[in-house]
Amino acid sequence: MSTEDLTKEVKVERAEENNDPSAQPLRPKDASTLLILDRKEDGSLHLLMGKRHMAHKFMPGKFVFPGGRVDSEDSRVKYVRDYHPDVLAKLNYDKKQIKTESRLRALAIAAIRETYEEAGLFVGTKTEGNSEPAGPGFEAFDELGIQPDLEPLRFVARAITPPGRTRRFDARFFAVWADQIAHKLETGIGPTEELEELQWLPIEQCKELDLPRITLAVLTDLENRLAKDPELSPNGPVPYYYWKNDGFAREEI
Repeated sequence: MSTEDLTKEVKVERAEENNDPSAQPLRPKDASTLLILDRKEDGSLHLLMGKRHMAHKFMPGKFVFPGGRVDSEDSRVKYVRDYHPDVLAKLNYDKKQIKTESRLRALAIAAIRETYEEAGLFVGTKTEGNSEPAGPGFEAFDELGIQPDLEPLRFVARAITPPGRTRRFDARFFAVWADQIAHKLETGIGPTEELEELQWLPIEQCKELDLPRITLAVLTDLENRLAKDPELSPNGPVPYYYWKNDGFAREEI
């Protein structure tokens, strides 16, 4: 999806929602999302997606990746390994409101936490023996001896919700391979039950679902990156979408 198409859809949605683009803009809240990729024996790539309940006020019925808003407690969660230096450097690009290194780590921590809460998957590293509690929101990880691990995560996109919307997020999209799933709940869903119809689908089929416009753009970007960089190297290009003047802009980090 082009930036022109994104801009057109935003303007249509503004008109439908009676949002005022000239109103005092809301400050975007930090959010993060985790794209989990599973490479099958035939070489095809499948991706985990789930459907938001129709009862949600924000994007009801849309298919999304697990993720959500960064909580203040996420900055205090312990992890077993840090980001790859190239990933950290890209996260530092134009960080604006993020003032501390702990907040940058909180982006990945939030993605891992939300993936457990929404999809019942524990992304991390199994540790031997007793270890210190990871922190708030990770009690289930502690019980299983699993610690969050930032090193395998790859930064694949960033997008800021345009002004004039009732909710705004500065979302970072991370990707990780499915072999980083250390455990999964037997129920097949997360304890918050925020996502339903969780399923692993080829990327092409994911693109045919009822997706938020930016999710489709990120999927297309990821597909193009994987074609050139099938292992998702940490220094790969990261598309960055934001509103500039009267339309979406896209640059690469």
